[in-house]
Order: sequence, then C-alpha cells, then structure tokens
Amino acid sequence: MKKTGDKSEDLLRQKVAELVIANEEKEKRAAELVIANADKAKRAAELVIARAEKAKRAFELIIANAEKEKREDELIIADKELVYQNEEKAKRAAELVIADINKSKREAELVIANIEKAKRIAKSIIADKELVYQNEEKAKRAAELVIADAEKSKRAAELVIAKIKKAKLSAGLVIANIENAKRAAELVIAKKELAYQKSKKAKRAAELVIANIEKAKRAAELVIANIDKSKRAAELVFLNKELVLAKEKEKLVAELIIVNKELNLQIDVRKLAEEALIIAKEHAEESDRLKSAFLANMSHEIRTPMNGILGFAQLLREPGLTGEEQQKFLGIIEKSGVRMLNIITAIVNISKIDSGQMEISISETNVNEQIDFVYNFFKPVVEGNGMQLIVKNALPLKESIIKSDCEKIYSILTNLVGNATKFTHAGIIEFGYTKKGKYLEFFVKDTGDGIADEKKEIIFERFRQGSESMNRNYQGAGLGLSISKAYVEMLGGKIWVESELGKGSAFYFTIPYNAETEPEIVTKEPVSTEDKDGLIKNLKILIAEDDEASEMFLSTILTRLHKKLLKARTGVEAVEICRNNPDIDLVLMDIRMPEMNGDEATRQIREFNKDVVIIAQTAYGLSGDREKAIDAGCTDYISKPIDVALLKALISKHCKK
Repeated sequence: MKKTGDKSEDLLRQKVAELVIANEEKEKRAAELVIANADKAKRAAELVIARAEKAKRAFELIIANAEKEKREDELIIADKELVYQNEEKAKRAAELVIADINKSKREAELVIANIEKAKRIAKSIIADKELVYQNEEKAKRAAELVIADAEKSKRAAELVIAKIKKAKLSAGLVIANIENAKRAAELVIAKKELAYQKSKKAKRAAELVIANIEKAKRAAELVIANIDKSKRAAELVFLNKELVLAKEKEKLVAELIIVNKELNLQIDVRKLAEEALIIAKEHAEESDRLKSAFLANMSHEIRTPMNGILGFAQLLREPGLTGEEQQKFLGIIEKSGVRMLNIITAIVNISKIDSGQMEISISETNVNEQIDFVYNFFKPVVEGNGMQLIVKNALPLKESIIKSDCEKIYSILTNLVGNATKFTHAGIIEFGYTKKGKYLEFFVKDTGDGIADEKKEIIFERFRQGSESMNRNYQGAGLGLSISKAYVEMLGGKIWVESELGKGSAFYFTIPYNAETEPEIVTKEPVSTEDKDGLIKNLKILIAEDDEASEMFLSTILTRLHKKLLKARTGVEAVEICRNNPDIDLVLMDIRMPEMNGDEATRQIREFNKDVVIIAQTAYGLSGDREKAIDAGCTDYISKPIDVALLKALISKHCKK
C-alpha cells in the first residue's frame, strides 16, 4: 500500500511539473509574440519615418516651385505696373488734348459772338443807310455782302465746333478705353496677388506639414522607445485601471450625492420663493383693498365737514335769518371746522410717524392735571349722551409729575376716550391710571359695542378700523389708534386691548414712571380768555402775514386793540418795519413767508429789539413747532386755525399797558 501511494504522488508531481512547463512555454510564446509585435511596430514606425522624409522632400520641392512661381508673378506684376503707368500717361495726354479742344471751342464761340455782334452792327448800318441814304444801293449791297460773309464765317465756326465736339467724344472714348484697360490691369494684378497669397498659403501649409512630419517622426521614435516600457508597465496599468475605476466610481457617487443635494436645495428655494410671491401678492391685494377703503373713508370724512362749512356758509347769505338761526349755523360751521382740523392733524401726524420725522419733546408733565383736563373736556359730551364719566388718579399731586412728552400723552388719552364716547351709547366710561413698578399703566374702559377677536390686532394698523364698510354709523378716519400706538412705543411703553363683542372694551397703555425725588412745584399763571379793557388797548401792532385772508382775519380781531396797525407780507419787510419802528408793542409773526421765514425774521429782530412781544402763528401745528418758535426768540406760539379767545388771552398775558 505504501508503494501504491508513492506512485500516485509521483504521478501527481509529474503532472504538476508538466503543467508548469506548459505554462512556462505558453508565457515564453506570449513574450515572443509581444517582442515580435514590438519589432513589427518598430518597423512600421521606421516606415512612417521614411515616408515622412519622402513627403518632406516633396513639399520642399513644392515650396521651391512656389517660390519660382512667385518670382514670375512678381515680374508679371511689374510689367503690368509699367503698362498701367504708360496708360496713366496716355490718359493725362488725352485730358490735355481735351483741355486744348475746350479752349479752342471757347475761342470759336468767342468768334461766333463777335460775328453776331458784327452782324447786328451791319444790320444797324443797313437800317441807317436805308433811312438816310435810300438811293445808295451800293452801300446796301456792300453791307449785305458783309452779312453774307458773316453768315459764311458763322457756318464755318459752327462746323469747327461740331468737329471739336466729335474730337471730344473721341477723346472721351479713348479715356473710357484707358479706364477699361486700367480696370483690366487691376483685375490681373488682383488675380496675381490672389495667386501669390495662395502660393504663400501653400508654402505655409507645406511648412506646417513638414513640421507635423518632424513631429510624427519624433513621436514614432518616442513610440519605439516606449514599447519596452509599455511592455513592462502592462500589468501595472491593468492593476491601476481597476483602482482608477473604483476611484472614479466613488467620485461619481459623491458628485451624484452633491448634485442631488443641490437639486433638493433649489427645489426648496423655489418653493420658498413661490410661497413668498403668493404671500406678497396677497399682501399687495390686501393693501390695495385697505387703501381703497381708507381713501373712500378719507373722502367721506373730509367732504362731510366741508359740506357743513360750505353749505351753512351759503345759508348765512340768505336774507331774513333770525339771530338764533345765524348762531345755530355758525355753531355748525365751527363744529365742522374742528372736525376737519382733527382729520388733517391725524393725517399729518401719521405721515410724520411713517417718515420718521416725529420728534419727542421731553418736559415735566403732571399726569393728574392731564387726566383732569381730559375729564373736563369730555364730561359735557358724555353726560349729554346720558352716560357717566368716571376718572381715577392713583398718585397724589406731587408724585404725579414725570419726565415725558405731555402733548403725546394728551393725544393718546383724547384718542382713546374719544373712541369710547363714539362706540358707547349707554352705561359708563372710566379712565385713569395706576402705578405698577417702574411704569404708569393707563386705562380707558367702556360698556360699548366691544371688539371681535379677529379685529383686536388690526385696529392698531394703518388704514384699518373695526368696521371698514361704508355703512357704519360713526365718524373717524381710522388713524387714532395707530397714532396712539406709535406714540406709546416712542415713549417706551406698550398698548393693548381687552374686549368682548357686545360687552365693552378696555384699552391699556404704559408709560415709564421717572418722577423726580423732589419735584419742582410749578405754579401756572392763570390765563384769562376775557378782553380786559385798559390792559391791551392802544397797542402798536405789526401783522407779518403773506396770506390775504389770514391778514384780514387778524385785522378784524385786533380792531379795538390797536392804536396803529402795520402790515408786512414777507419776512424781510417785517424786519425792516421793526427796525424803523422801535416802539412796536406786538408782532404776530407767520412762520412760513416768502423771501425769509418767520423763524429767521424773529432772530434778526431780536438782534436789535429784545423787548417786543412776538407771537408765532403757523398752519403747521405739529409737535415740536412751539419749541422751535421759542428757540428762535418768539415770546409765545399759537397754531392755525386761530382761536380768537386764545389769541386775546395771549395778548392780555404778554402786553400789559
């Protein structure tokens, strides 16, 4: 059994050895085949080089022939140029002949003109001879003979002119032939130039082919040199190829992932842009709708008081009105004017807020006094409607003085209490404030209509109201709450509303509480609105006003108060009148005037007159205008439309005689 196993192992080893030998033979034949192929490629490359050398010599011969043709063409071009020059000389000679012919023609025409002149002279002589010497036939025949000779000379001259014309036509034909010959020569030259250019291109092409042949030759030599290297690098290339394929696959996968991410991002961005466009479109449509509703409301709110003013002003012209009817109509006109002024003030204020021009004027403000003032202002209106007005002050008088903008606080309170009176028809209106930490919290409560939940936010927006329909039963431009919200935020507080539809509303807003530790007690001088005789009469007054109606209105008011009334239509005139009249007691200075505004005019007047009372009057009536007028040197300030009683009170206060 052992011998049998050994025999099997020997057979196996023999077969393995034979297989190895066969593989070696196979590899040897493959290597020989590679070498044979390399030799074959080498011979092919050498054949390419030989053919390239042959082509190079052929192209060099082509270049030599092209050079020879080029020289021949240049010789032909030189001959053509000589011909062209001779033709130019002939052309100039022909032109000279034509010039001589033209000169001869002009001389012949001069001869004909002289002959015509002689003919006219002869005819004149004949006429004279016939008139003076009727019997001298001999002279007549002599004259006729002269005329005949002149006719003959004329015909001869005309024949010369005809010949000249014919010669001119012949010369023109010669010139035309010369021109044709010139163009033909130029065409030949152009063709030769084209052939020359073609030969140059052929030469450059041949040189390029030779350069390419040289390059191919070097490439073939490089191929022969690299055959052995490529043979050794074949296996390495195969392995590298597999590795490169794997790397390319990974790279493509990574790029595909990046592309997918970018595509998803673009899709998301596009969706966001579409959503933003939809939202912007909805906002634009809503804004258009709100602006249309606002403009319609503004038109109604402005035209209604204007109707009251203009309508009852016309009724006042009617004859036979009783004193009671006149007073009633005047009351309606005054009420409509106040309503119109409130609307204009609201529009101007909201415009200043939107443009960022609204300023804050901080001063000592007694909150209790403002609450009492609002209470006294609205009490007659509320009680006249059968309701009750309640006020609540949380702090004693000394602790209610804060640093804030009193005009804006007053505007907020009047807007909120005014809204409460507008929307409340029965019950109670209560307003006041409480102290909560570092803030004063103001409130205005009513038992009116209330506000729906979806309207609680939009009522503070521009152009929005609790009801935007045209059939609502109350007045208003819908700007009061938006102005109040802007004022509260400018003062460092916030505003909100609590309401239930049908059960009333409660508006709240906060103002920082920054009271002084030892507040200064301000004693206000009582201002009388009565015309006190003996105090303000016999004044020398200057009215500086460029508007004729306003100047007439002021003149009428001051009829019983002045001893002398001066008038100026520009700021420059106002300064000059004050300079020439140092005893003026009062100047009513309009802020807006031509040539020089009221503020600048006041400054110049103060340079030479520190004592004269100057009361600024302006149609602006905006927050901060009073402070600007006082800074310019004005004694006091009143806004248009002017309240007669208030103006008399200011004059009584500052002009005591």
